[in-house]
Amino acid sequence: MIQKESDPDKIKEYAEVIERQSVKLKTLVEDLVEVSKASTGNLEVQLMPTDVGVLLTQAVGEYEKRLCEAGLEPIIKCPEKKVLIMADGRRMWRVFDNLLNNICKYSLEKTRVYLTIEEQAKEVLITFRNTSRDALDIAPEELMERFTRADDSRHSEGNGLGLSMVKRILDMFGGKICVENLPESGCRFQVILKK
Repeated sequence: MIQKESDPDKIKEYAEVIERQSVKLKTLVEDLVEVSKASTGNLEVQLMPTDVGVLLTQAVGEYEKRLCEAGLEPIIKCPEKKVLIMADGRRMWRVFDNLLNNICKYSLEKTRVYLTIEEQAKEVLITFRNTSRDALDIAPEELMERFTRADDSRHSEGNGLGLSMVKRILDMFGGKICVENLPESGCRFQVILKK
């Protein structure tokens, strides 16, 4: 089609569509490879003491513009002292990136997003809570499956691999993620990691 087109504006429009789609395809392939490696235990992980408060604050800072554009106000609650977890900082960043990306895409505009870190005897709980734009019509455990999207109305750029990847990465740390649909049309993701 583009080869037969003579209108420069149409050619530019087609080229932009091709570029957008190629970026999506590249991301999908990279995500598939990473999920596959994580599922088979072939994803390299270097566990070391990691300050989860610093990592979470940095991740929210990276998302500041997107959160602002979506009218979302992040409320971060962390202990004043350093909270260390045994994790691979690079992989933990990917967990926070996926969860914050979902919050930006699926939260109701002009609402608050609550991010908390709680320290317990042997574990650290990191909670991401938001108010969903649309009610979730899927069981929370199904959200962790590959290629699952929460509902048919979600036509954004996602590929349904993010939460599956989060689960696989946390499995490698000996951690886990729990998902809960909240009565007020919200969602809570709780990451549980060992100290």
